[in-house]
Amino acid sequence: MKDIVVVKFGGSCAASPDLARWVAAVEKARIPVVIVPGGGPFANTVRRYQQRIGYDDAAAHEMAILAMEQFGCALVSIGQRMVRAGTTDAILAALADGKIPVWMPRDMVLADPAIPKDWCVTSDSLAAWLAGRLDGARLCLVKQIDVPDSATVDALVGAHLVDDCFARLLDPATPVYVAGPADLAAAGLRLEEGEVPGQRVAGQPAMAPALAG
Repeated sequence: MKDIVVVKFGGSCAASPDLARWVAAVEKARIPVVIVPGGGPFANTVRRYQQRIGYDDAAAHEMAILAMEQFGCALVSIGQRMVRAGTTDAILAALADGKIPVWMPRDMVLADPAIPKDWCVTSDSLAAWLAGRLDGARLCLVKQIDVPDSATVDALVGAHLVDDCFARLLDPATPVYVAGPADLAAAGLRLEEGEVPGQRVAGQPAMAPALAG
């Protein structure tokens, strides 16, 4: 399947009054769309209690992935076309059925030993990793901030708008877009017309060494 757009809803969207409008916009898409949920307040709870309880980074990593799945469950419940999907086969089957798969990442991510199991990897990197496994996919990061047209991947990393592993897990062939509040009004129309909301990132990461797995 071609022309897939992986749309990553930042975890901060969970507390935004714009969340319902973004969901409505995505559901107008006439092109195949896959949703990657952020961890949001659910992942923040994992961070908050790590020092208090004392679990290690590997446990926190898995718990944060489960936090993504919690937000994913919420999205499925408020969407009309959204369904859960935990594998690439399930994603492609849902798309073929005209649905919008919401990725449940735990099993796929934990099965890849090349993905670091600590806080350097967040849902942004995992969205990039997933996009690289879907033939010809484009990646759209929905943020609560607008970025300039000249933004590069390195600039996004430097501004902490994506995590430190983003460039490593991003396939250099994957086009990246960032959509902020200013893009919301036109997002539904752009998706109806087969376009990706937001600003195309000006630069792609340098070719990184191939990851194992």
